[in-house]
Amino acid sequence: MEDILILSVETSCDDTSIAVVKNGKIILSNVISSQTDLHVEFGGVVPEIASRKHLEYIVPVIDEALKSAKVSFDDISAIGVTYGPGLVGALIVGISAAKSIALSIDKPLIGVNHIEGHIAANFIENDIKFPFICLVVSGGHSHIVYVENHDTYKIMGRTRDDAAGEAFDKIARAIGLGYPGGPAIDKKAKEGNSEAIKFPRVYFKDSYDFSFSGLKTSVLNYINKMKQNNMDISIEDVSASFQKAVVDVLVSNSIKAAIDNKVSYLAIAGGVASNSLLRSNLKKEAAEKNIRFFYPKPVYCTDNAAMIGCAAYYKFVNNKTSEFDLNAVPGLKLGK
Repeated sequence: MEDILILSVETSCDDTSIAVVKNGKIILSNVISSQTDLHVEFGGVVPEIASRKHLEYIVPVIDEALKSAKVSFDDISAIGVTYGPGLVGALIVGISAAKSIALSIDKPLIGVNHIEGHIAANFIENDIKFPFICLVVSGGHSHIVYVENHDTYKIMGRTRDDAAGEAFDKIARAIGLGYPGGPAIDKKAKEGNSEAIKFPRVYFKDSYDFSFSGLKTSVLNYINKMKQNNMDISIEDVSASFQKAVVDVLVSNSIKAAIDNKVSYLAIAGGVASNSLLRSNLKKEAAEKNIRFFYPKPVYCTDNAAMIGCAAYYKFVNNKTSEFDLNAVPGLKLGK
């Protein structure tokens, strides 16, 4: 059987990434050009800056990905590209590049949902069986997803306000850890006491939904109260206690969803999936319930083109390609 090589493009936020993926699992290259340092001073991603930098980086990153994979455009079977959700300007840069390549080399174009890409990252190195539950926790998304197959998803739970990643960024900013908040809090939390401060956990009856706005407000109120009373704030203890509150809810709802739906496989995806406490606690809880737990390498948790190439591969083999009127859909929903 002839090998299938997907050239994949990911520009949904502030990382310009191009990958070459062979047969859905073999990553020949996965080049990521990060803009994080450019956005640090603003405390978050500035869409206009992100779009302009994608324009600047996209061609050199494509060249580097092909060179690193030791292939040419002639070897490529199809072009995969993220078309949503994400920042509209950033998405348009990637889609325009993908269309141009696909048209010029006369190969199929495959639009990929960014969240679907995160889920697909689990297939790169794991032999995970359908159906399974996937906890998707990235910057703007907190979903519990029932994955029936490569094209069928059911969202079992979602955030009703702030996503976990957003909460991490906001609290990190409030305690002076800067952006991005997730890795900074994870690092500081290792030096703190997670039981030092009693922050709230929100659970909904008969629902796997999340809510982190109350927790965020509680942390901010604690910080303000300590400042008003001229008391020292332990950044380590705040980080550890806040992180534990978030993780407790994510773990509890995910395990419950797996048990309720009689699923023996649980996976995690998205940027927050790199959080060390979340991984360790999910692994422990899953083992106690005889649930097999899977997770991608950290490099495949952040925004990257390898996961898009993996998702595109399964669409390609199932003859699900896109038309060339494919456009950016910043609010794209999973399964649409």
